Parts: sequence; C-alpha cells; structure tokens
Amino acid sequence: MDWCHLKIPLNRQKLEVGGDDVKEDILISIIIPAYNAEKTIDEAIQSVFQQTYQKWELIIINDCSSDKTEEFVKKYLDQNNKIIFLNNEKNLGVSATRNKGIAASKGEWIAFLDSDDKWNSEKLEKQVRLINKNKMADLVFTGIAFINHRGLVSQYLLEVPESIGYRQLLKQNLIYCSSVMVKKELVINYRMQNDKMHEDYAVWLQLLKDGYHAFGINEPLLIYRVSENSKSSNKRYAAKMTYRVYRFMKLNCIECVYFFMIYAVRNIYKYKKIREGFFNG
Repeated sequence: MDWCHLKIPLNRQKLEVGGDDVKEDILISIIIPAYNAEKTIDEAIQSVFQQTYQKWELIIINDCSSDKTEEFVKKYLDQNNKIIFLNNEKNLGVSATRNKGIAASKGEWIAFLDSDDKWNSEKLEKQVRLINKNKMADLVFTGIAFINHRGLVSQYLLEVPESIGYRQLLKQNLIYCSSVMVKKELVINYRMQNDKMHEDYAVWLQLLKDGYHAFGINEPLLIYRVSENSKSSNKRYAAKMTYRVYRFMKLNCIECVYFFMIYAVRNIYKYKKIREGFFNG
C-alpha cells in the first residue's frame, strides 16, 4: 500500500480544508535531522518529493551518522536542486540539529520531518489551505497513522481537535513534531533546548502559554514510525522526559503530579490501542 497517499476516513467531524487549487506563494522549509537513518530516510525524502504542494526547500542535516545515511542522501542532490545537505562536525543531538536547520532556512514557515517518519502526499497542501483560511494560525498539526519497524500498519489513528489550548496540551501531547508546520519567527524565538526532555513538546507548550494559536487537521497526514529504539519507546525514560517538561514550564509539584497522572493514563491507553491495531490489521 502507498502510505504517502493514505486516505483514511475518521469518524469525528474534521475541519474542511479542501477547495480550489492552492497558490504556491508560501515557501516552506522542511527540516530533517538524520542520525543513522539509512533504513528509513529514503521513504521520508520520497514523501517530500510526492507532495502536491511543491514550493519547498528540504534541509537535511546529518548528525555524524556512522552508517550510510550520508551516501543515501547524496544520491538525491543531483536530482533535485531544492535539497540542502549539511553535515554536523560533531554529534549535536536532535534539538541543536533542528535549530541548525532553522538557521539555514529561507522559508516563512517551517515543517519538521523525522528521518523515520513520512507524510501523506497532501500534507503540506492541506496545511497551507488552513493557514490561508485562518490568519490566526501560528502552528498547524495533523492526525497520525502508525507503522512499526516491520512496516505493519496499525488500525488505530490518533485524532486531533480543530484547535488546542495550553492546559489541554499539558494533559496529552497531540502535537507530534513531524506533523507540525509553524511560523519560522516563532521557532527562532522559542528554540528547542534539551534532548533530555521532549524538546518539541516544551516549545509547543511555551507558544500556547504565551497566547499563540495551534490548529489541527483531523486527518492522518503523518505516518509515524513506532520504533523499538526511540526515546519515547522506553516508557520509564519517556515519563521522566515528560516530568522534565512540566518542571521546565515551571509547574509546581501539585500541578506536575496532576497533569502527569492524566498524561500517563492517556498515553497508556494510546499505546495499548496502537499495539492492538497492529494485531488487528
């Protein structure tokens, strides 16, 4: 099945973002940090090439990979002049690597894509439609489909609301980094800082706390790979990272416990449904 063209109907009513052809007048800078991504980065890059919205630049930063990531990326450089390839001189981690990509970007909007994820072909187009219709949008995120390291597809889809506020996001992070398109000026001022916490989650919380607006498209436009080796797959470590985000946001101890308990219950339910979805597919 071609997951870049995934179309799955959701039961909940979703924001209508269809309509006439979109004018390609917004340059989007797509940032892929890559570390030992030789097994998955081809699919990520191909999903960018297959976007129906084509006014983009793709910035790929190799964070001192020890595998053939650089070799896999370089084969695309002669095929498409919209790719910018950077090499870190030392391993910086995902936060600093994304920040480096932002600094090198020329677009008005930034879209993040992890090297093991991929997009539905209409992802950027539908996000551009939304920001053209809603001038209050500072950040746009999407629903999510899940695959595992074997390529199996979960029948569970993560649905997202049409908009989300600060306290709602504290209870569950529904804004996955690879689904985000955000104004460049915001991620310049609100930098990702610490790989020992959920660095992107902290940025989205800061933006919402300071009065910026995040809007969701309730369609699975991101295909997220559930990896056995990721930070989020280690549940104990992921819990520590979430707690560090709450402390970073200066929540008091009672608030930390309150929001963490809600967060934990919702995450346990989510991963249970994802796993069941793999077996039921």
